[in-house]
This record gives sequence, structure tokens and C-alpha cells, in this order.
Amino acid sequence: MRLLSVFRDSLRCFTLSLCLLAVAVTVKADDGVANHEVKGRIVDQAGHPVAYASVALYLPSDSSLVTGAASNDLGEFSIRAAEGRYYLMVRFLSYKDRFISDIQVNKNVDLGDIKIESSFTDLEAVTIEADKPQMELKLDKRVFNVGQDLNNRGATAAEVLDNIPSVEVDVEGNVSLRGSENVRILIDGKPSGLTGLSSTDALRMLQGDLVERVEVITNPSARYDAEGEVGIINIVLKKEKTQGFNGSIEARVGYPANYGLSATLNVRRKKFNYFLTYGVGYQDRQGGGEMNQHFFYPDTTYYYDRIQDRNRTSLSHNIRLGTDFYLTKKSSLTLSGGFNPSQGRNISRNTYQDFDSLRTRTGTVWREEDENATDQNAELNLNFRKTFEKEEQLWTIDLKWENNGEEELADLTEKSSEAGVEDIYQRTSQVNDQTTWLFQSDYIYPLGKDGKFEAGVKINLKDVTYDYSLEDQLSDQTWVVNSEFNNTLTYTDNVYAAYVMAGKKKNKFSYQAGLRFEQAELNTVYAQNNYANKRVFPSFFPSAHFSYEFTEDRSIQLSYSRRVSRPRHWWLIPFFGLADSRNIFSGNPNINPEFTHSMELGWLSQGDKGSILSSVYYRHTDGEIERVVVNDSIGVTRMFPINLGYENAFGLEFTISYKPMKNWNMNGSFNFYRAISDGTYEDVRYYNDAYAWSSRFSSKWKVKKKLNIQTSFNYRSPSTTAQGKRLAMYNWDASAALDILKGNGTLTLGLRDILNTRRRRFESHGDYFSSYTDFQWQSRTTTLTFSYRLNQKKKEDRGRNGSEGGDFDGGGDM
Repeated sequence: MRLLSVFRDSLRCFTLSLCLLAVAVTVKADDGVANHEVKGRIVDQAGHPVAYASVALYLPSDSSLVTGAASNDLGEFSIRAAEGRYYLMVRFLSYKDRFISDIQVNKNVDLGDIKIESSFTDLEAVTIEADKPQMELKLDKRVFNVGQDLNNRGATAAEVLDNIPSVEVDVEGNVSLRGSENVRILIDGKPSGLTGLSSTDALRMLQGDLVERVEVITNPSARYDAEGEVGIINIVLKKEKTQGFNGSIEARVGYPANYGLSATLNVRRKKFNYFLTYGVGYQDRQGGGEMNQHFFYPDTTYYYDRIQDRNRTSLSHNIRLGTDFYLTKKSSLTLSGGFNPSQGRNISRNTYQDFDSLRTRTGTVWREEDENATDQNAELNLNFRKTFEKEEQLWTIDLKWENNGEEELADLTEKSSEAGVEDIYQRTSQVNDQTTWLFQSDYIYPLGKDGKFEAGVKINLKDVTYDYSLEDQLSDQTWVVNSEFNNTLTYTDNVYAAYVMAGKKKNKFSYQAGLRFEQAELNTVYAQNNYANKRVFPSFFPSAHFSYEFTEDRSIQLSYSRRVSRPRHWWLIPFFGLADSRNIFSGNPNINPEFTHSMELGWLSQGDKGSILSSVYYRHTDGEIERVVVNDSIGVTRMFPINLGYENAFGLEFTISYKPMKNWNMNGSFNFYRAISDGTYEDVRYYNDAYAWSSRFSSKWKVKKKLNIQTSFNYRSPSTTAQGKRLAMYNWDASAALDILKGNGTLTLGLRDILNTRRRRFESHGDYFSSYTDFQWQSRTTTLTFSYRLNQKKKEDRGRNGSEGGDFDGGGDM
């Protein structure tokens, strides 16, 4: 296959690049001379020597491993190190890690006896120390550590996002942030093959067990891509970096059919770190709903009811592996790759019952689509990272290749109760292919004690091919191509970017300002009619962030950024799905990007028992992309995207955490916003003034030493649209987790949508039609998950505060 051929060729290129870069960096390496001895003796609580304990020395500037050793039979160890400041970590199976900070080496150092404690003596204490804060606030992002959220056990990545404050995922898997779906979704800080062709399907296939944390960036700085009107959601996958061999294994079983197995393994040595993640999952999702539609033409009025049943099965694999090679104390190379094949079958059955103006049934039509889908997503990454003598000075280079292939073959059948109407048989073929190349380089230079200067360049080249064809079966059983639905789309999206940014902290005041330039070159070509549409959009994107700390526990933040949302390639495709022949969606090849000015003011207050983050925000968008519904022909409505006009959106948001007692944590969020949009399309004005709010509440109890219980409730209020109204949606989830096998294993039972209320309901109206729709993607689910940790207990604080990176972190991420 073309995918595998390209994968092999690209692997050769990446391997060659790796070798050349390794030689170049090694020649220029600047190592210090390890002429000092650091020694000590590892003992247990009784003073007995501990043999074969792992002892590792790290640089505090970037937590890079310098050297290491194992204790001998007498518990003694000796390490050679250059002059400098370090921290030391001692690890041994069944013992708590021992962390020793601020080791100054300017002569031989004797640390004496280092006592380590058994991890079985007070398991409850270890567990309490293990919990990271659920939310951490950085200067330009919020970090949510989702690993401790019980409701995420056995869930998909889409369900993990649905538990994040400000983020909403509807029943069809569409992700929105603060009420807008124009949000950029990244994986490990970069566009990923996992979300290449359809982020909705990809997030459902990605197991939540593989997610380490979620970063929500509502007002991104110039360091980040300008794509995404309301911001960026970055999903960070698990990758262990601790010394020695460790990992975890997780298995799940659920009802309706939901089975999965995942493993994360890591081997850390002096010069190398190897990591492997594998996940396989099978799901059988059943959903459906109903629609009541009313058509009122000048000369006739009639109705129809549609009853829909859907069944989607999928078998997906997620393989990610790589290695970190520590060339010197200050430079490293990371080569990683991923492969994500999946297969699925989607069956959609629609029953249409037609009525006249008196609501007398006049006939019934049955339409079925049986689709088989195959996806193959692959990617390769090469990262070079170098630190310098100055603390926090950093240079990174990233190279990435990814390819996403998708093939969908469907058979369609339509039958009518009306006498004399022949059955309809059709078959469709959709073959999609997307290839992306990415080059990025970032540099950070410290300015004085608390300042930084950053600069970087990025090139992202994307090439998409979309083949679509429809065949009709004639009465003599032969198949003919329907020329009206036969075309090939070629779409290129090339973005060239560069940015500069500077920041400083002076006493209680911090600031960060930057400017990013992006030139987007979009080209759309349709083979059938030789139509081409090439557009170039050079744009500047400034950003500014300010923070003032009144006290250690109270601070205020102000930020501004300019953003862009470029059309998704499936919005440009003029073809449409035929599963529902009376309600169709088609693309628009002429839509342009929308540009947004975004401002936000936030207040953080922290106390002994909790914290509250409150924000007010405002967005102004020009060229707003909106989906409209029109009466395409008698009895048929069509939805498609357009550049409508403008939108002004502003809102108020609260995120609260509270710990009323030692074993009880509560978290809640509330978001209220108003959005005013206005524009004209084909002499029809589309004006909307919408008020809406959403909230989430979560509570976690530690009932006993080994048992945790968590429950959460989500609510999304009704809101108006330019053509109707979206009704309220809410759901309640609950989970319980029990630690077993001396703390190495955990059993989790999860219930999602206990009240079976997670449904999408909306009303719409337009010229000569009105409708009401009630749809549910799947009913309530029950999942039992077992996880087992290899050579590790529940994660403890290793001396690094919270998630990786600080307020001014950057370089290589995005």
C-alpha cells in the first residue's frame, strides 16, 4: 500500500537525519570533567545496608540524568561528577523513593547514611502524597492532571475531555470550548495523525487510559500556532521517564460491549530511555433518535417522522514507541513513532413515515446504509534538545512526518410501502489520504534573573486527497457511475510561521509579549470540473500576558491574542453523505478563514482548603463560519458552512476546588456566556443573540485506606441559534476504585450517564420548514477496569512541582 511505502521511505530519511545530527552534536559536545566523588551508604529503617539500590544524579535545571550507580553488598555507592549543583534520587523495589536536593559539588562529597523506608508501612500516606493538584494555573494555560480522575478509567479520550471544565463534548463527539467548536486539538503539543482526518472519530478510538494530562490554553501566546478561535486543547499522553524498568498495564470490560487492553512500559538507563505504549480496544455503540419535520409550502403542507437506529462497531490499535538518547549532559535526541490501524462497521437505519396536512399517514420509506471503514494512521518524530551553561537556556528542533489513510465502502438500500415504487440500490466509495510534514525550531535565552527571550520558526505542509464516487444499480443488476456524485478533491494547506516573544518577572509583576507571523497558502482543486481556488493569507498575530501577585495566594491575570480558524478540509468537500437522504450535509469550497480578537481577565485565590479561579472574557470574530440549513428541494433540507458575518461573545467563568476534610475533595466549574452574531446569506439575514451556561460538579471521597468513590454531574443549558434552539443536556457519572495487590493494582467500576439523559435535542426552522430532533449516540454504560503498576506505586511527587514546564515554558512543544 502507498501508506506503508511512504512510511518506509520516511523511516530511512529520519534514520539518516538522526545519524547526521548525532555526529554533529557529539563533535561539538561540551562536557565537564567528572573529577569529584559523590559517595554514601543506603540503609533501611533498621540501619541494615540495602544492596543493589538504584542511585541517580540529576541536574536541577532540566531534570536530565547525569550519571548513576547501584549500591554494593554493603549498601555503599560512589559516583564521579563534575563541579556543579545536583539532586540525587534513590530507588529500590518495595521502598519509597528518597530525594536529596541541593547537592553542591566543588569537592568530594560524602552523604553518609541515606535511610529509605519500606513502601508497605504506610500505604495511605503514599497515596495522599501521590495526588497532583487536579488543576494548575500557568501564565498562559491551565493544566488538568486527569490521571487521578476515577471517572476517566476505561473511558475514551472524548469522554476524558468531557470532564474538563470549559470543555464540552456533544453526543456526536464534537468538541467545543466555551461554547465554540472552533478549537484546536493537539496531541503531545503537535497536530497528530490521531486527529488527522476526523478528530471526532479519533478521540473516540483513543483510550483515555493513555492520557496523562490535558492542557487548556484559552488565550495562547505567540509561541503557539494561531489556529483555533477560542484556543487550544493539548492532550498529553503517558510516557514514563523514571530510572530502571517500570510501567503499567490496564484492562477493561464494559456493557454495552466495550473491551480494551493497554500497556505503558519504560526502561531508563544511563544514556538511553526506551518507552512503549500499546492499546487495543473494541466497542459496539448503539444509538438512535427521532425527528419530526414540518414543510409548509404555499400550495401544500405535509409532515414526516424519522426514526433512526445506529450501530457502530470498531476495533482499534494504538502503538507508540521511541527512545531518548542522552548524547551529553546537555543534549539529547528523541526518536519516536506511532501507528494506529482501525476497522469499523457502521449501520444506519432510517424509517420515514409520511403524513398529509391532516396528519394522516400516506406512506413509509425504509433506508439503510451499511458501511465498512478502514483507517491507518502513522507518524514519525525526531526531536533534538540542548541545554547550556545558563540555566533555562534551551534550543530544540522537531521534525515530524505523518500519514492518515481512510477508506469507506458503503451499500445503500431504500424501499417504499407505496405500490409501484422500485427499490433503490446504491454503493459509495470514499478514499481519503492526508500527508503532513512539519519542521520546527525554538530557542529560549534567559534575560537576567527572571526574564526570557524566545524565538522560533515552523513550517507545516499538508496535502489531502479525497476521492468520492456513487454507483446506482439498474434494473438489469448492472452498476453505473452516477456522474453527479463522482469527483476528486485535492487540498493543500501550507503554513509558514515565525515568532518572537519576551517575558520577565519583576517582584510581584510578570509580563510576556510576542508577535507571530503566519502565511497560510490554501489551494483547492476539483478534478471533475477542473475547478481551482488558490488563496494566500499573510497575517500577524500579537499576544500579551500580564500577571500580578498580591500575595502568595492571590493573583490577577490579563491577556490578549489574535487567533484564526481555517476551514477544515471536510468543510470544503461539496459531496454529502446519503445515509439520511432527506437531511444532508455538504461542504462549501469557497469559505475563508475567520479571524478573532480575544481578551481575558482572570483572578486566582488559593487557601488551605481550596482555590477559586474566576475569569471574564471577550471575543470578536470577523468572517464567522456558521452552518446554515436551507430547504434544498421539496421535502429535503441541506446543511452547509458559510462565512456569515461577525460574532461578539463574552462570558464569565468560575473554576472552584474545595477540600472540606482530609479525605474529601470537591471540584466545580460554571461558565456563562452571551454570543451575538449577525450576517446575511442570499438576502436572508441570520441574527442571533444567545445566552447560555454550563456547569460541572465532581466530588471524590476516600472512604477507607484502599477505597475511593467519585461522582460528577454535567449540565448544559438551552440556548438559541440563528435558526432555532438547542435544548438542555445533562448527565451523571459515578465510579469506585479499590487498591489491591499491596497497592500495585487497582480495580475501578464506572457508570456513565446513569440517568440515560445524555441526548442531543434541538429545534430548527427556515423558509418553508421546521423540525425537532432528539438523538442519543449511545445509552448508559458500565465499565470494569483493572490496572497494575510494575515497579511503582501510585505516582508520588518526585520533587518536580506539578506538570512539566513553567509559566514561560516552550521550545519544541507547539
